Amino acid sequence: MFTPKYYEQKDLKEIKQFLIENSFGILVNQVDNKPWATHIPLELDTDHDGSDILVGHIARANPQGKHFTENGTVLCIFNGPHSYISSSWYKKEEVPTWNYIAVHVYGKLSILSEDEVMASMHKLVNKYEKASKNPITLEDMSSKTLRQVKGVIGFKIKIDDIQATYKLSQNRTEDHETIISELETIDDANACAIAQAMKKNTL
Repeated sequence: MFTPKYYEQKDLKEIKQFLIENSFGILVNQVDNKPWATHIPLELDTDHDGSDILVGHIARANPQGKHFTENGTVLCIFNGPHSYISSSWYKKEEVPTWNYIAVHVYGKLSILSEDEVMASMHKLVNKYEKASKNPITLEDMSSKTLRQVKGVIGFKIKIDDIQATYKLSQNRTEDHETIISELETIDDANACAIAQAMKKNTL
């Protein structure tokens, strides 16, 4: 991912928190010599040796799975908030732009056993059911229902490289106050999130 130096985020703690909070990503590999992408939860975890990994699963019917190779490199894309930035908010004439947060993760993929897939699904469900009014657990489901795990391919990705872009008008510090103020007047969750990220980035 092309990232100018002043937009590059290198704080690993911050990036990991971003991955936890924005875990619905895009898994990319090659299928029949062209890029193939699947939109799925990709959960940040650690392996038995303490290495950072991403864990996920796809439907067994998805052609992408037939092209998984042990220790083959894949790309995972995570998108955060984004918003249009009007140049009318600048002190000096300039073209408009777009502020955004995005993280690309490269790593080696390996297939999980059925038991490992089930363990990862327990973690996944427990994480997201916390916000439910009437949370469910997989422990409450019948073995017949849970047999659906046979219809997926589970995997883990050992992280080799992380590239993080936090494009938050770092090159326009003289306009930060106005940009933030204008973003906060927009009735849009993304615009407000970018305003908050800009505030945090300038602390």
